[in-house]
Amino acid sequence: MYDEKTVFAQILEFVPWRRLQTIVKKYRGDFHAINLKTHQLFRVLVFAQLAQKRSLRATVACLDAMKHKLFRMGIPGVSLNGLSSAMQQRDWKIFAEFGQILMAEVTRLYAKTPSRLGLDAKVFALDSTTIDLCLSVFPWAEFRSTKAAVKVHTLLDTDAEIPDFILISTGKTHDVHFLDEITFVKNAFYVMDLAYLDFARLYKMNEAGAFFIVRAKKNTKLNRIYSRTVDKTTGIRCDQIVRPTGVSTPKKYPAKFRRVKFYDAEKRRRFVFLTNNFSLPAETIAALYKRRWEIELFFKWIKQNLRVQTFFGRTENAVKTQLWVAISMYLLIAKLRHIHQLNIPMSEMLQIFSTIPFENIPIFTLFHPVPTNPPLTDGDKQLVLPGFLLGQ
Repeated sequence: MYDEKTVFAQILEFVPWRRLQTIVKKYRGDFHAINLKTHQLFRVLVFAQLAQKRSLRATVACLDAMKHKLFRMGIPGVSLNGLSSAMQQRDWKIFAEFGQILMAEVTRLYAKTPSRLGLDAKVFALDSTTIDLCLSVFPWAEFRSTKAAVKVHTLLDTDAEIPDFILISTGKTHDVHFLDEITFVKNAFYVMDLAYLDFARLYKMNEAGAFFIVRAKKNTKLNRIYSRTVDKTTGIRCDQIVRPTGVSTPKKYPAKFRRVKFYDAEKRRRFVFLTNNFSLPAETIAALYKRRWEIELFFKWIKQNLRVQTFFGRTENAVKTQLWVAISMYLLIAKLRHIHQLNIPMSEMLQIFSTIPFENIPIFTLFHPVPTNPPLTDGDKQLVLPGFLLGQ
């Protein structure tokens, strides 16, 4: 309901506050909090994301200038020291768990998004993006001998373009370990790059009834059992049934694979895919792998539109808190977009919101403008003069 609320306050109405409070009690997040409660810290950090602030100092200065509007938005007077301390002390796991709850909510909203390939199954893409950090400033974020980094591992619904599961780790964590954290959905497709080629983990996915499509490495040893006839004009070079060879690989994956070789004429590249789906046409397997590009676009959007590359604090707790609030911000906008049935890009929505967070404007009028005057009819277009001008 609008009720003359600010744009920012209307966005916060989409937050499931009771669920957040339950998590705060679980982690005793407000046990030592005096001035800034967890729900208030969340509001402040969401505002920093929405208004695209680069530092806590800039965030506090902006909020301080709007003191007269903060009370109705659930934000008390905020000091720089108080905000900085809250980010260091409040457990990042609170925001991580809350982010997963928001993710589940938004996933349900977009559950009926039709498949772009006409499949009666979900298609997920797995990948990670690395956010580089300075090793001398963030020594806890181990990556390489001369640099630090954090990784955002993501499982993305490629049709809805909504993350289904996210894990944040240090840059040193190998991508393949993300497979251990996922609960696989039966009959769903999981599209992965060659970093996720691990036969033991792929077999667990196969046993769960899920389908995988993963790129093969150059040194992957396979024994061909049978070759299917292919139409090379489609780009498919071969479609084979194979079995892994070697000493330990057959024990890790004691079943058959399907190997599909595809030539991308546009990029002049050859790809070799391994899958446990034996029924779909080879062209569809190649098209499914192309859907993996959606997760690259998601990472690009996050880095361009949210504050995830400049951080408000140096500790692991502060960095992960900021990342999870940024993800929550993305999910809130996605939720708002679905509920208001908007076709406008989310990046454009964020740009509009960032300029008017304290304006008392109904959100729906920002994207569905209401005409100030009704359209004129033919009768209204006739100029009617007062009687005295007509000599009456």
